Amino acid sequence: MSKSTKDSPTTEGETEEEFSVEKVLDRRVVKGKVEYFLKWKGYSDDENTWEPEENLDCPDLISQFEEARKKKEASSRKSSHHEEKESKKRKSSSTPTLATKKKNTEEKKLEGFDRNLDPERIIGATDSSGELMFLMKWKGTDDADLVAARVANEKCPQIVIRFYEERLTWHSPSHDDEGGNKVDPE
Repeated sequence: MSKSTKDSPTTEGETEEEFSVEKVLDRRVVKGKVEYFLKWKGYSDDENTWEPEENLDCPDLISQFEEARKKKEASSRKSSHHEEKESKKRKSSSTPTLATKKKNTEEKKLEGFDRNLDPERIIGATDSSGELMFLMKWKGTDDADLVAARVANEKCPQIVIRFYEERLTWHSPSHDDEGGNKVDPE
């Protein structure tokens, strides 16, 4: 189901209108909350809107978008790694232009702890290519970055512990389990 309810001013006799999502176009994190940029069925691109994840009821479209985004990120990492190898193999005698320098600095935007920001809290966790990653919220900014758990464990262990503690649940043993320690007389 690809539906979402958009709040619209309702007057007597009117009901809340339900809109259908045609496609998920983009993703961002604002104040620690994930939002998606949506194309609505039957509406022009001018009507596209950012909607909080919790307001959406289109898990298939979201997962389809996230998979495509992961593939795109993985291929861009591979291509940039391949380009680095190629540039090392063949040295160019020409000096890099201003546009090339600007492009390189944009590609190398700092993320995570490289930005020298203090971590505030961990918003969530995910698996990225078999590695546990934390979505880290930074103090003094609305930004959040994916950070490898192994790095976060070293740089901010108390924040990692707090993240796990917040999600701990205690289960009381059921009445039948209490007798499990009895020795069977043979």
